[in-house]
Amino acid sequence: MRYQFVDCRWELGNPGRGRELYLESHIPGASFLDVETDLSSPPGAGGRHPLPSAEQFIEAACRAGIGDGVFVVAYGSLGGAERLWWLLHHFGHDDCAVIELAGWLGPLRSGEEEVEPRKLTPRERSGDTIDAAELQQRLDELVLLDARTPERYRGDLEPIDPVAGHIPGALSAPWNQPVPALPGGELVAYCGSGVTACVLVHRLALVGKDVKLYPGSWSEWSGRGLPAQRGET
Repeated sequence: MRYQFVDCRWELGNPGRGRELYLESHIPGASFLDVETDLSSPPGAGGRHPLPSAEQFIEAACRAGIGDGVFVVAYGSLGGAERLWWLLHHFGHDDCAVIELAGWLGPLRSGEEEVEPRKLTPRERSGDTIDAAELQQRLDELVLLDARTPERYRGDLEPIDPVAGHIPGALSAPWNQPVPALPGGELVAYCGSGVTACVLVHRLALVGKDVKLYPGSWSEWSGRGLPAQRGET
C-alpha cells in the first residue's frame, strides 16, 4: 500500500497562511490541501465552510496524491486534518489517519513537492450528516455537542458570527479539551463552521462512537435567525 502525507494547516481569518506554512516547512513528500478552497465550498447560505461537492473534493484529493489503495496520513491545525479525515470517510475512503506535526521526529522540507496524481473512486455515504431543518425538528431527542470554545458557547463573546450563544440544548464539548462525559443518545457535533467539529467526531470515532456532523454549524444556524441560547445548558 502506498502512503501519502497531506498538510491541512490553516488559520481562521487568514486564508493564505496554511500554504505559507507548508512552503516554509513540511513533511517530505507531503501534498497540501486548503481548508478554504479544497475541503470546503465557497461561503454562502450553508455557512462559512459548506461541504465541497463530490466533484470538487475528488478532484482536489486526486491532485494531492490520494487514490484507491493509498493510505493517507493527514496533519494540520484547527481541525484541518480531521476535516480531511471526515471527508475521506464520507466519500468511502477509510484508509486515513491523523497525526500531530509536533510529534513528527523526522526531517522537514521547504518548497513545493512534485506529487503524482492518483485516481480516487467516490463511494459517498449517507446518514453521517444532519441539516438545519432536521436538527430543529429533533432538538429534544438528540445529544448535540458544541465544539467551540466555552466563551463562544456561552455567548460571552462572538467575534465572527452575527449572533452570540449556542443552539438550544447543546452541550459544551470544546474541540481542544478532553471530551466530557456524555449522556446516551444519538450524537451530533457542530462548531462555528463545521471544521473543528470534525476533531470531536474523529476523537469519538476512535473510541467507537458514531457522531453525525452538522456541516453548516453556528455560522448557518445564526445566519438564518434560528433560536439561540446563552449561558450554560
